[in-house]
Amino acid sequence: MMLANVRNFPIARSSMELLIPWFALLVFGSVMVASAAVALSGNYLSKHLIYLMLSLLLFFTTALIPISVWSRFYLLGWIVAVVIAVLVLVPGVGREVNGASRWLPVAGFTIQAAEVAKFGLVLYLAGYLQRYSDSLAESPLKFLIPLLMSAFVAALLIAEPDLGSAVVIMAAVCSLFFLAGIKLRYVFLLLLITGLLLALLIWIEPYRMRRLISFSDPWAVPYDSGYQLVQALIAFGRGELFGLGLGEGIQKLYYLPEAHNDFIFAVIAEELGGFGAIGLVVVFSFLVLKIFAVARRCVDAGHLFAGYASYFVGLIFAFQLLINMGVNTGVMPTKGLTLPFISYGGSSLMISCALFGLVFRSSLLEGKARV
Repeated sequence: MMLANVRNFPIARSSMELLIPWFALLVFGSVMVASAAVALSGNYLSKHLIYLMLSLLLFFTTALIPISVWSRFYLLGWIVAVVIAVLVLVPGVGREVNGASRWLPVAGFTIQAAEVAKFGLVLYLAGYLQRYSDSLAESPLKFLIPLLMSAFVAALLIAEPDLGSAVVIMAAVCSLFFLAGIKLRYVFLLLLITGLLLALLIWIEPYRMRRLISFSDPWAVPYDSGYQLVQALIAFGRGELFGLGLGEGIQKLYYLPEAHNDFIFAVIAEELGGFGAIGLVVVFSFLVLKIFAVARRCVDAGHLFAGYASYFVGLIFAFQLLINMGVNTGVMPTKGLTLPFISYGGSSLMISCALFGLVFRSSLLEGKARV
């Protein structure tokens, strides 16, 4: 059956334009993980390549399943997101690292709840907006149901705690509602409420307040809460415009924590310089714009599930890029958040490729009858 699907898998030019930047990011990410993790014990490159193979398998799996199948089981997406977000909080079930319980051990691997939640919410929100598309403009309260259900998932992620992923998800949800037709004044109201809740969550947690204070002047506490940001800024300063050369970075040698993961952008800036970092941003932005183009064409053609799913995926990638860059450059407070397709991390890489598989499948709907 799968072989038959592969033979009948038409690839348009626009679909190929999606694959090129995505594949370039995967290759570049593998190279940078090998460089950034060179001083760490354990063969991180081999693990990353294994994750990459599994990610490609997930990409082909999601791309081969028809959009009509995904849309039929959209409620299941929310259920899966909630179940796994609850399981990681159960003592003895979830895996706790550095005081956070964000991972679920499965068959020798660890699955991050926030990544699975992104995929589940993509299906749920796209399915909901497709089903109630005719009445959304007339009844703004229709947006309240998916908002509350998304907020419930985000609250579970915050309890882990994983505030960064919750912020990305809720920012993407609010943006998707605006694209789906909710009035601008309601978007501003959502942003205001979200901002107040975010401020409250930061205020009630001392470690978050310390991060916020050190973010304003990391050099005042260079060996305490400002350490990571100081080391990242040193990497940017050392790299200048043209970089020290691939593999020649110093900060990854036990100076910059999580150099292969959350702070890999700083390693890129140190080794490839400002031009290398800007080049990565250009390629990533090109991919996001192509995803938005697919989403717009699908919505215009009446393929609402495919369109809204693609919009949400593009928003997730865009917000993660912005936040990761902001954290690495000191524009935002330090928060652990991966750079999709680039950072080391099995869950992030696999779910990002699975999400991209949905977008790629959606791109194949051009010129076809509404599903």
